Order: sequence, then C-alpha cells, then structure tokens
Amino acid sequence: MHAPPHPDDALTPAQLADKYGLSVSGARPSLPEYVRQLWHRRHFIGAFSRAKLQAQYSQAKLGQLWQVATPLLNAAVYFLIFGLILNGREGVPGGDGNYVPFLVIGVFVFTFSQQSVLSGVRAISSNQGLVRALHFPRASLPLAFVLQQLQQLLYSMVVMLVVLLAFGQRPGLSWLLVIPVLGLQFVFNGGLAMIFARLGSSTPDLAQLMPFVLRTWMYASGVMFPLHHMLVTNAKLPVWAADLIAANPAAVFMDLMRFALIDDYTYADLTPFPWLLALGWALLAGVFGFVYFWKAEERYGRG
Repeated sequence: MHAPPHPDDALTPAQLADKYGLSVSGARPSLPEYVRQLWHRRHFIGAFSRAKLQAQYSQAKLGQLWQVATPLLNAAVYFLIFGLILNGREGVPGGDGNYVPFLVIGVFVFTFSQQSVLSGVRAISSNQGLVRALHFPRASLPLAFVLQQLQQLLYSMVVMLVVLLAFGQRPGLSWLLVIPVLGLQFVFNGGLAMIFARLGSSTPDLAQLMPFVLRTWMYASGVMFPLHHMLVTNAKLPVWAADLIAANPAAVFMDLMRFALIDDYTYADLTPFPWLLALGWALLAGVFGFVYFWKAEERYGRG
C-alpha cells in the first residue's frame, strides 16, 4: 500500500522553509539586524584590536616602542629629503620653524589612514580560519583593525605633542578640535577599510598593489610639503585646480589637525569648507563602505 500524500509534498523548498521558520545557514541579515549584531560584538572588536596591537611588535626587542619609533623615523627621513635637500619647508605657515611640527603631524595622521587601508585589505583573507570557524558579523574584523590603528595613533600622539611643545607650540582651546578630527577620520578610515576588505577577500593580489597606490596618495596629499603652495607657486596650477587636489580626504584631515595644533595655521591656509569636506568624506566612505561590505556578508570565507 502507498502512503497517502502529505500536504507538504506539494510545497516548494522555499515554501517549506517559510512554513517551518527555516533560514539559509550563513544568510546575510538585514541591515538593521547587522548593525545590532555588530553592537553586541563591540567587546570582541575592542579585545581583538588590543590583542593585535600587543602582538604587532611582540617579536621585536623594543616591543611597543616601535609604535612611536616607526612614524618618527619616517618623519626623520622625509625631513632629510624633503625638508633639507628639496627645500619643502618653503611656504609652511609661520615659516621654517614650523616645518617639523607640520611634517610630524602629516606623517602621523596619514599613517593612520594608510595602515587602516593596508590592514583592511587583509582583514578577511588573512583571517580565513576565524571566519570559517565562528559565526559573527564579518565587519568586526576591518573595524577592529581600524580601532587598532586609532589606538596606535593615540599612543604616538603623546610623542607628537612633545615635539609640538619643543618647537614652540603651546596648548590652547584649538587643541580640542583634535577630537572631532580624529572622530571623522576614524569613520572615514573604517569605511575605506571595509571597502578594501571586501575587495581583498576576492582579490588577494590587491594587497601587493596597495602600497604603490598609497604612496601616490601620500605624495598627492601634502604630507611632506605645503600642498597648496607647491601646486600654485611651484607648479603654476590655477587656484581652483589646487583647491580640488587639496580637497582629497587625506589632505583635509591632515590640514585640520595642523590647524588645531599649530598656532600659525589659519583658515586661510586650508582648502575652502574644510569641516564640510571632512564630514562629507566621513559619511560617504563610512555609509557606502558599510553597505558595500554588508552586501557580500554571506560570501566571506567561502571558496
């Protein structure tokens, strides 16, 4: 005898899943649910970033001192080449005496974005074991790496402030502007890291290309020389073209930090509407990067 047909036999797999409350394993959650999951993992993000920071120089004899020594050594090399040999000090607001604070701020701030991108592009591809073994919102990884870079920058800023004081800069109310500048840059870097984390997860070779791209970005952002002066006075570009180049996010965040910390830096030395540009870049990269990364959530760790 044949068993009577079951009512479920006529249902499609999708209808069966809906009837019994089943869902695809590893399916992408809705955007609000994804945000909620990330918030619940905030302690993991913080702990993971601190662990990575502590492990970064664990094999070196000087240990965590390299967090500060590396950007300082970069600044020393740039000072020798651009400050002394190529006379990049010309055009620095307040004269040559402000070049070292100008350079150190530029190196430290740009390094924050540079390392955020470099760690972001490897965030998924270098942690495949973790991604495949555990279920968690994958955006936790690039955000943890950006948080690690922020912590490293905060340690380095202690030395940066010592340099500023040594070269005649004095604390003032404008130094409080460091907080919103870093907040906006953190959002921007987080979005950028998530964009490159998704790209790097499917194209591992991107990690080999990014140092060249970032080096070009550094030269185009005025880390070692006053960008507007170099473009208008030396390169003879029209002012509108110089303003357009100086509106790139790295230059905007660096100049706002210099404006906050160097006494002779004024709004006249900044590209037009710097705060609006900083907010716009942060929102554009942060929102787009988050949504772009979330769209591929179910694909990370597969293949």
